[in-house]
Amino acid sequence: MSGKDISVPPRILVVDDEPDLELLIKQRFRKQIRENELAFEFAQNGVHALQKLDEHGDISVILSDINMPEMDGLTLLERVSERNNPAIKSVIISAYGDMENIRTAMNRGAFDFLTKPIDFVDLELTVQKTMQQLEIIKHAMTVRDELVAVQRDLSTATRIQQSLLPKTFPPFPHRPEIDLYAEMITAKQVGGDFYDYYFIDEERLAFTVGDVSGKGIPAAIYMAVSRTLLKAIAHQVVNPGEVLRKLNTLLIPESESATFVTVFFGVLNIRSGELQYSNGAHNAPFLLRAGGGIEELPLTEGSILGKIPHLDFDTRRVKLQKGDTLFLYTDGVSEAMDPESNQYGDDRLKGYLASTNGSSIEELVKNNLADVKKHTRDALQSDDITVLALRYRGVP
Repeated sequence: MSGKDISVPPRILVVDDEPDLELLIKQRFRKQIRENELAFEFAQNGVHALQKLDEHGDISVILSDINMPEMDGLTLLERVSERNNPAIKSVIISAYGDMENIRTAMNRGAFDFLTKPIDFVDLELTVQKTMQQLEIIKHAMTVRDELVAVQRDLSTATRIQQSLLPKTFPPFPHRPEIDLYAEMITAKQVGGDFYDYYFIDEERLAFTVGDVSGKGIPAAIYMAVSRTLLKAIAHQVVNPGEVLRKLNTLLIPESESATFVTVFFGVLNIRSGELQYSNGAHNAPFLLRAGGGIEELPLTEGSILGKIPHLDFDTRRVKLQKGDTLFLYTDGVSEAMDPESNQYGDDRLKGYLASTNGSSIEELVKNNLADVKKHTRDALQSDDITVLALRYRGVP
């Protein structure tokens, strides 16, 4: 047998009515084409492009001009969006300064844009970035498909979900600047809450708490997709508000009619104590100051994720001092009910937090869960309960 590479390379569709562009593309990417790293298809307008999409089911990136005969690039974007295929990303090519069409293209689902005359270095970087984003999406889709395959095996689904959540505490024993502890209690065998934390680089710790609408297997699947995408985006994007904006865009094709997620996402600089955060319609965390006093972190502009396209999310900043503690939770805590349907409530939660001076991070979380259980008196709960506490100890 031949030793040649028989793998299928990523296929890119170039849509432009300029006859010279095909020759330029083939010349620029000749090495990748020869080594079976990339494959190209070419179309002269939107109508021809749709025919190519039907002929080649493995097209993953579309590079399209805007102004073309028969069907322009903006109309093509609409037709591609109607196919509801998250594994296809479109990059629009437009004249320099044509911001109105570029804005329209981005609103219709374009992933990125290039300006004419085409800078081929910029083109290569854009193709590379788009391919990386597609890998993230494909990984999330794989995770989703794996969970769907085990819907009838709840014990297996439970093990998968629990394995996604970090459980080693203290999580970073070599980083004395922080203490962190978290727990999740599902209302059913599997749930829709999640938490996560990880270092983006040597100085920045990212952490999040999320709550998916609904419970059981559907919520667990959406939880896994949300958490995977969020972590992947966070390693590429610095601004928390931009992280949630991108997450919202990627989640919309995955959402069922009643499915969405609320998310708090923060990034703490463990050297300076600066916390940057964005809140997507989640419960406002509490900040327990080392010198006494409890504050709610102000909300940021944004909304639930996975339902409304083209949302923007703000980023806010707050300075943590040595000994300050952040307390993050889902509404399963505040809305936990006793047998008479009385909620645990925000006032009781604030009262509990006010009484915790001197508590360790683990005690803070465990004792809160015990207080919730004391309130509910073992009444059956309809919502997952998740708590994460983070204490900033400053630079040694």
